[in-house]
Amino acid sequence: MQNYQTIKVSTIETHILKIVLSRPDVLNALNQDMFHELHEVFTYAKVEEKIKAILITGEGKAFCAGADINRLAELNAITGQQFAEDGQAVFRQLETLGKPSLAAVNGYAFGGGCELAMSATMRIASEKAQFGQPEVKLGVIPGYGGTQRLARLIGKGRALDLCLTGRFISAQEALNFGLVSEVVPVDGLEDRAVEILTSLSHLAPLAMQSIMSTIDRGYDLSLDDAMHLEAVHFGRVCATEDRNEGVSAFIEKRKPEFTGN
Repeated sequence: MQNYQTIKVSTIETHILKIVLSRPDVLNALNQDMFHELHEVFTYAKVEEKIKAILITGEGKAFCAGADINRLAELNAITGQQFAEDGQAVFRQLETLGKPSLAAVNGYAFGGGCELAMSATMRIASEKAQFGQPEVKLGVIPGYGGTQRLARLIGKGRALDLCLTGRFISAQEALNFGLVSEVVPVDGLEDRAVEILTSLSHLAPLAMQSIMSTIDRGYDLSLDDAMHLEAVHFGRVCATEDRNEGVSAFIEKRKPEFTGN
C-alpha cells in the first residue's frame, strides 16, 4: 500500500485491512483529502481477494470529531448539497463493500465521525468513547447519512433526541441504545476488534456478502418483497462450493475451509 497524508493503512495477519484516521491535531476531522484517500482504499479493499475484513479506528484521543468546520463555513445551498453527497458516496462505498468492516471507536465520534462509524458493518467502543450528532448547534443537520442510519440503528425517537439536542452520549449509553455492540477497556480495543474480524474472516465470504446485502436492501422493502430477496440470495448460496464445504464439514465434524467460491 502507498503512503497517505490523512490515514495510515496496514494489514493485520495478511487478511485484515487496518485504516487509522490520522489527523490527530484536529481530532481526525474529515476533509476532502481524507475522503479521497478513503475512497481509494475502499476501492482497493473491494477487489483485493486477500483482504477479508476492514478495521477502522482513529489516532490519538478521537475516532473522528466530524467534518472540517472551516470548509462548512464556505458552503451555500448548491455546494452544501454537493458536500453532503460527496461524503455520503464514500460512506456508502464502505457500507456496500461486500466485506465486513468494524469501527473500533477509541474516543470522540462526533458528527461525520459518528456517521462514518455507522457506515461500518459493526461497531465496538472503548470505555472512553463518546458519540453525538451536534450539527444542530452549528445551524445545520447531519449530512453524511446521520439522520437516516441513526434512526435505523437506534430507533426514530432516540435519533430525534440526539440530532435535535446535539448532546453527546457515553459508550455505555451507546451500548444501551444499540449503537455499538460492545464496550471494552481502552487498551483492549484493537485486540478485540481483530478477534472479531478474524473470526468473521474464517466464515463463508459469499454467505456473509448475501447477509449484508439482504439486510441492507431489504430493510425498507415490504415484508413480502424482502422475503423474496432473501429467498433469491438463499438460492444463490445453495449453488456455491462453500455450501458444499460447510455442509460436509458439519456432517464430518470438522472445521470448514471456505474459499469464497
